[in-house]
Amino acid sequence: MTTIAFIGVGNMGGPMARNLVKAGEGVTAFDLSAAVLEPVVAAGAAKAASVKEAVKDADVVITMLPAGQHVRAVYLEDGILGAAKKGALVVDSSTIDVDSARAVHAAAEKAGFDFLDAPVSGGTGGAEAASLAFMCGGSEKAFRRAEPILQKMGKRIVHAGGAGAGQAAKICNNMLLAISMIGTCEAFVLGEKLGLEPQKLFDIMSAASGQCWSLTTYCPVPGPVPTSPANRGYTGGFAAALMLKDLKLSQAAAQSTGAATPLGAEAAQLYSLFANQGRANMDFSCIIEMLRGIR
Repeated sequence: MTTIAFIGVGNMGGPMARNLVKAGEGVTAFDLSAAVLEPVVAAGAAKAASVKEAVKDADVVITMLPAGQHVRAVYLEDGILGAAKKGALVVDSSTIDVDSARAVHAAAEKAGFDFLDAPVSGGTGGAEAASLAFMCGGSEKAFRRAEPILQKMGKRIVHAGGAGAGQAAKICNNMLLAISMIGTCEAFVLGEKLGLEPQKLFDIMSAASGQCWSLTTYCPVPGPVPTSPANRGYTGGFAAALMLKDLKLSQAAAQSTGAATPLGAEAAQLYSLFANQGRANMDFSCIIEMLRGIR
């Protein structure tokens, strides 16, 4: 049994930590919210009163936090890197900016820790089902150490490259996802205006050149894909606020590197408009409802 400290057990981190418990690992959890800690402790994890208490005896430390500033604070400001035992493996599965990831990498390396940035794809459903995809950045040694642990929470574990490569892959992937979802929604909206039945259009596009994940796995209209959030009133799944966060990260990276991402920029604008309509907590595929109203 591996001793694992899990810092940040909210919508994503909670089910991830519970899956580690189910797999027989010894998990000690910490979160600023007592409410999100409760189900993790009920599943069998120990509860820590602080980050330092959680990590002091851990073989592996995993963090799942909201943004880059939180990751920097938890690791660098008299936090994990100063309290974890020497030789511990440290994995950050937050989705953050590449610069923050690389700053923590550098500090971890200087302190003698193997560190991996390993953001995930798959949403809350993937976290619950232990079917997440992990995109990992760091040394080959750190990746090989982390892989058996990550396999208890996900089905696809990919070493994307060196420090920050996991974050880079995540924001590229989610920029593409946002663009493809908007395109899929536009196709259905146009089809509706032209009098096509959604199921018929789905049957055609899913077997034609327009086929994509946003269509066949996460269809934004009710019916064709029963497991998609469209069948649950666009609740659950991947919140539009989180998609907007990732799009902002992609556009900051595009600006800093001089990459041309006009569709990514437009997607960010559309999701910003959608979130500002009071629908930030709706699934990101719900943007089809906004597109129906745009003339």
